[in-house]
Amino acid sequence: LNIPKSKYNLSIKSNYHGDMTGKMIVGIEKILIKEKPKYTIVYGDTNSTLAGAIAAKKLNIPVIHIEAGLRSYNKKMPEEVNRILTDHCSSILFTPSKLSKNNLINEGFKRSSIIDVGDIMYDVFLNKINKHKKLKTRYDILVTIHRAENTDFKSRIYNIIKNLNLLSKHYSIIFPIHPRTIKMMKKFKIFKLFSNKIKLSKPISYQDSIYYLKHAKLLITDSGGMQKEAFYSKTQTLTIRDETEWPETIILGWNRLVKPKFDLIYRYTNKYLGFKGKYSKPYGEGKSAKSILKKIQTLQK
Repeated sequence: LNIPKSKYNLSIKSNYHGDMTGKMIVGIEKILIKEKPKYTIVYGDTNSTLAGAIAAKKLNIPVIHIEAGLRSYNKKMPEEVNRILTDHCSSILFTPSKLSKNNLINEGFKRSSIIDVGDIMYDVFLNKINKHKKLKTRYDILVTIHRAENTDFKSRIYNIIKNLNLLSKHYSIIFPIHPRTIKMMKKFKIFKLFSNKIKLSKPISYQDSIYYLKHAKLLITDSGGMQKEAFYSKTQTLTIRDETEWPETIILGWNRLVKPKFDLIYRYTNKYLGFKGKYSKPYGEGKSAKSILKKIQTLQK
């Protein structure tokens, strides 16, 4: 994506959420004191997003949150807690859709602080969609699974493997596996249960991911970002979760929530593989970055 190398690296490795977030707040605070920025921009809903927002807020540096207002309404998700707290630390809230803007309005945020700019990930998608390398192989189904709610429970991850094995009898499947997903599968001693008809691979690049997604008939995922990229690719999606922070994809018929129980994934795949939803642009026109920059420039005057 041609993102420049970061100036600072706190070198904080994966650990418990509180431990990671606490160390990041300490590290980011020191950087903010040294750099003395007029504003702090945070993006998304990760632990580093919340850490940056808290560190800046405590130093009275205005926070700008890009991708504000998303809600899954499941507070058991760390991301949901991060979103809510970051929004409340922010002075300016850039939302990716009208629904996310309305979420903030309904929660009592000042309308003047909310700016609907569309989804910046759509900017990236449009910029890269025709620049990917041409791969020789295409697959009917692309699979990505990484969330703890699926990987950390043997019954759920086992069910996903079982359903994929059933599907591999009829469709070609590629499954780039997240390192933590492999770790949990091996812990539960179920990694070897995969059918040899399923193409298992290491994590792939963004551009390769977009290529496979663009040519797939269906995506099976628990990723928030992949749900949108499938939506932009006009590829039907089964989301292996109980809720989504991107309800527009469901409303428009491009996404379905499926629990990893029984043979539901298998049945939903057979029913919706290749299905087309409604064509609409709830996340803007792919000019979010320009809108954000224009607004930030007005703040400097």
